[in-house]
Amino acid sequence: MKNKFDDILGTVGNTPVVKINRLAPEGINLYAKLEAFNPAGSVKDRLALGVIEDGEKRGLLNPGQTVVEATSGNTGIGLAMVCAQKGYPLVIAMAESFSVERRRLMRFLGAKVVLTPAALKGTGMLAKARELAETHGWFLTRQFENEANAEMHERTTAQEILRDFKGEALDYWVTGIGTGGTLNGVGRVLKAERPETRIIVCEPDNAQLLGSGIPQPEAGSEGDVASHPSFQPHPMQGWTPDFIPKLVDDVTDREHIDTLLAISGADAIENSRNLAQQEGIFTGITGGATFTGALKVAETASPGSTILCMLPDTGERYLTTPLFDGIGAEMDDEEWAIAASTPNYQFDNPPPAPAPVSATEASTPAASEDGTA
Repeated sequence: MKNKFDDILGTVGNTPVVKINRLAPEGINLYAKLEAFNPAGSVKDRLALGVIEDGEKRGLLNPGQTVVEATSGNTGIGLAMVCAQKGYPLVIAMAESFSVERRRLMRFLGAKVVLTPAALKGTGMLAKARELAETHGWFLTRQFENEANAEMHERTTAQEILRDFKGEALDYWVTGIGTGGTLNGVGRVLKAERPETRIIVCEPDNAQLLGSGIPQPEAGSEGDVASHPSFQPHPMQGWTPDFIPKLVDDVTDREHIDTLLAISGADAIENSRNLAQQEGIFTGITGGATFTGALKVAETASPGSTILCMLPDTGERYLTTPLFDGIGAEMDDEEWAIAASTPNYQFDNPPPAPAPVSATEASTPAASEDGTA
């Protein structure tokens, strides 16, 4: 694989699959696909590149035209990276409830971020993005319904999985519900190429839109997406907006989901921390949630089974969320005790006196960093 690229966009995809060792149940081959290795830190980099290049190809996106989208953050960060490289202005509509570091990252990459009231949920930010696009003639990427989203995963994510497990068992593939792009694109390929692989889909236990059995309500007279009655706020940012996206509906219509799992926010946070502290894998709450689903699958899987779960992003997107509750910036009592266990370099002690310099050393010119006097 080449390691020299013409621009940052060439680095999207080809993320690693890593075996879980300390946290995997005995007798189970448990793997995680680390989407944080994408250049802007999440699986949504794939989506962003796919929808922008599709818009260009179809003549729907013209040079200099403003791009607009509604996002909880990761899609916006991915779009900001792609638009920065390609020279498109970008405007993001985002509900105020999502973590502030996400909006700061998007702005750092050059995007404008328009916040919508938290009470209006995901459907509110989606309606705002559509309103902005219609009013100003901007290009709306339509991540929740755009087939280019799913097709990008069909061409990249799914092919990577087939390649990495060629000639090996792959009994279960575990993912969460976001836009539906990953589930839709990878799901259709696995059903065609690896029909023995069971597709496991996770959603928050207090916002089981698919698990409720209640279909997505019809759009309003203005075409605005309606909020699903089973939605409740949950900590898995990027998972399960307050409506069932069309790309997810398409998957259910094809009957490509073998099992639905409900995941608690507390378990998601605990397992994100466990991955960090026992495997050295830094992922966000959604990654912890998907990993929780994989552990649930492992409880009843046959010995020797192979499970692959998707970890969508990096934990750095969650610094101001409950994921980092109790993680302080200052030293705790144990750290103070460690610092005090040796006599020097402490805040309440003066620094140690410098070592005496001999007359010979004092008369020798100091060497520079390159070794010259």
